Amino acid sequence: MNTLIVLPVLVPLATLLLALLVKRHHAWVTGISLTGALMLLLTGLYLVAVAAGDTVLTGQMGGWAAPYGISLVIDRLSAVMVAITGVIGLATLVYCLRQPMPADFLRDVHLFVHGLLAGICGAFITADVFNLYVWFEVLLIGSFALIALGGGERRLSGAMIYLVLNMLATLLFLLAAGLVYGATGTLNMGELALLFRAEQASDAAWLGVILMLISFSIKAALFPLFGWLPASYHVAWTPVSALFAGLLTKVGVYALIRLVTLLWPEPGVVHGVLLWVACATMIIGVLGAAAQTEVRRILSFHIVSQVGYMILGLALATPLALAGAVFYLIHHIVVKANLFFVGGIAARLTGSERLAAMGGLYARTPLLAVLFAIPALSLAGIPPLSGFWAKFVLVKASLEAGVWVAAFFALLTGVFTLLSMSKIWNEGFLKAHPQPDQLGSAGRGPAEAWYTAGVLALITVAIGLGAGPVMEYAMAASRQLIEAPAYLQLLDGRPY
Repeated sequence: MNTLIVLPVLVPLATLLLALLVKRHHAWVTGISLTGALMLLLTGLYLVAVAAGDTVLTGQMGGWAAPYGISLVIDRLSAVMVAITGVIGLATLVYCLRQPMPADFLRDVHLFVHGLLAGICGAFITADVFNLYVWFEVLLIGSFALIALGGGERRLSGAMIYLVLNMLATLLFLLAAGLVYGATGTLNMGELALLFRAEQASDAAWLGVILMLISFSIKAALFPLFGWLPASYHVAWTPVSALFAGLLTKVGVYALIRLVTLLWPEPGVVHGVLLWVACATMIIGVLGAAAQTEVRRILSFHIVSQVGYMILGLALATPLALAGAVFYLIHHIVVKANLFFVGGIAARLTGSERLAAMGGLYARTPLLAVLFAIPALSLAGIPPLSGFWAKFVLVKASLEAGVWVAAFFALLTGVFTLLSMSKIWNEGFLKAHPQPDQLGSAGRGPAEAWYTAGVLALITVAIGLGAGPVMEYAMAASRQLIEAPAYLQLLDGRPY
């Protein structure tokens, strides 16, 4: 088995183990944690370089051949998802440096983040439904520990909402996996793809897969199953919220993209349902954001809204639309995490996350205004930033497919997103602070937090200016999703 294929999981797990061995020495934990996060990022970037050469990595754990062994696959989509996970994981841990929190708290954050990263990367590279469930369990444990860390009634209340709804989705997934296995005798994604593509799946197998799609929809926060997200994300510590905002719902989106493209490469009933779900998710999410008065609650509703764009690309099921969904994933993970990071800095300077209690930030720190404007305008789809190209591709794909209503909702959601970002800009940056003597009284905070926001803003600009190569990669990933060479050929051992 190619050792490279297990590194996305091995690196964070090894980092977690080493950090646990020296957990009494906080400086060592930090050093090991940052080194491990950097190694995960470098691993992801190398995998992207390998995948860009049209090489698909496959492996069988324990030497058992598919469909009996644990199958692993890294293609273009999974490679870029591992890389972007490395970016956000490292950014989160750098942001945490020198924060005014107890040493034990910061140590636990480092430990749980690597446990979470292992679960996320495991979900991205598995080619087996049962092991996808296992990795969902791993990331659920890590994410619940992170969201509840620090205690307090408000935080624990949000954590319980998060746990209950995600546990429900996980149990539904386990039930679905049992139904599928009972009906087909396999949980290997390649074998399931062959059954469904040949229209040989039984009604029980169909029921199991539909339950699976519902489970993934809960985790992706699709309409009408999104209520848990805005009720929980805003209660966690700011770097944790940013990590969740960037990555967690994207695991659900990834699972939906992977399963739907494997089982139904051509448009059908499932795609028609997803189309209306995507449109409803976009518009309901952005309207929910418009009604909020706290920065992180506004941004949380925007996570819901933006997930709708990704599912729109999946629902249209054309190569261009799927490429748009891949592009949107890359763009949104960076932008959304950065908005939470910048929001944390703004809350520290103004002393509040409530828009009514904020203000004066443009005059006080023009640099922060720039750091907010870049991801905010990108989220709204303003050229030449990354969000513009992601939305442009999806709108173009909608028009080419003749689905005018999808293009309308995508454009309308973009307008409302710009209005929401304008509200934060006007209230937090342009208006005078209601208590000017308190503005900046808590200090600017650690420089590492500012560096993190600055680097992610530069990545957003770079994706926008380098949209051509990114789009070429996304188009090639789209073709791999439809053809699914690794998953289908894994069963008979043919070389790829």
